[in-house]
Amino acid sequence: MRWIPLLSLCLLTACGENDTTRKHRFLLKGNAALADHHEEQAIQYFQEALKIDSCFADAHNNLGTALFRQKNYAEALQYYNQSVACQPQFLDAYFNRSNTLYELNRLPEAIQDIERILSTKPDTVPAIFLQGLILTKMREYRKAQDAFLKVSLKDPMNAEVYVNLGTLTYYQKQYSEATEYLEKAISLNPQEANAYNASSLVEATEGNLTEALQFVNQAIGLKPGDAYYRNNRGYIYLLKNELVLALEDINYSIAADPYNGWAYRNKGIYYLKTGDASSAVRLLTRAIELELFVEMGYYFLAEAYFKSGDLKKACEAWKESVRRKEVADRSSKVFPCK
Repeated sequence: MRWIPLLSLCLLTACGENDTTRKHRFLLKGNAALADHHEEQAIQYFQEALKIDSCFADAHNNLGTALFRQKNYAEALQYYNQSVACQPQFLDAYFNRSNTLYELNRLPEAIQDIERILSTKPDTVPAIFLQGLILTKMREYRKAQDAFLKVSLKDPMNAEVYVNLGTLTYYQKQYSEATEYLEKAISLNPQEANAYNASSLVEATEGNLTEALQFVNQAIGLKPGDAYYRNNRGYIYLLKNELVLALEDINYSIAADPYNGWAYRNKGIYYLKTGDASSAVRLLTRAIELELFVEMGYYFLAEAYFKSGDLKKACEAWKESVRRKEVADRSSKVFPCK
C-alpha cells in the first residue's frame, strides 16, 4: 500500500513532465545549490535548464550570479546580457548586471542600469544603495552622499549605510563628520568590521597611528582573512616605517586579491621607501591600471619616476596628480617641471 503514492508521484512528475516543468525543475535545483554555496553544481543545473530553453531569462540570470560569486565577472556579464535580451523588463537582471559592471569598473554602464531600475521603481533601496557605491567609485561624492542619505531615511538601522557615509566624508577630508558616521555604524552593529577599517584610515590620515592600528586590528579580528584590511594595516605599518610587517601584510593582500589596485600602490610605496625606484614605477603603474582613482597614485608615481631619473614622466605624473587634487595637502613637494 505504501508504494502507491510513490508511483503516483512518478506519474505526476518525471514520468510525464513537459519542457516547461523540466526547465523549472533544473532552475529550482540550481537555486537550492546556489543557496548552499555549491556554485559548480548550480552552474550545471542552470546549463541543463538552458539546454531545454536557450532563452530562459531566469536561468541566464542565476547562472550569471553563480559565476559572479566565483569572481568570473566577465563571463557573468555575458549571461546577464542574455537574460535582459530574453526579458527586457527583468529588473533583477539589470541590478545584477549593474553590480557586475561595477566590479569591472565599467561605471557609466553600471549607472545606466541602476537609473533604468529607479525610473521604474524609485524607492528600491538596494538599487539606491548600489547607485551610491557606483557614484563613490566615480568620485561623484556629493551625489553618492545624497543616495546613501536616502537609504538612511528608509533604513535608519542599517549600519552599512553609515560606514559608506563615513567613507565619503573621509574622502572629502571632513574627518570629524566621518568619525561621527563611523561611530554611529559601530553603535548600531559592533560587529561591522568595515566601520573599524574605515576608522583606521581616518586616524592614520590625522597622524594617530597607534589608534589607527588598534582600529584595523579590530577589523582583522572580525574578518581575519580579509585582503583589504590586511592591506590597510600594511599601509599603516608603512607610515610607521615598520617595513617588514608592512610587506608581509601587503603581499598577503595581493595573493588573496591580485586585482586590488590599492595593494599595488602600497607595495610601490614600500619600494620607494627601500630605494628601488624602478620597482616602485612598475607597481604604481599597475595600481593605476587596476584602480583609476587610487588615492595619491599619481603623486607617488611622480616621485618614483623622479627617483628613477625620468624627469619627463615624473612631471607628467605630477601634473596629473595636481589635476586630481591629490597634492592639496602636499604642495611643498615640487618637481622642476616647466
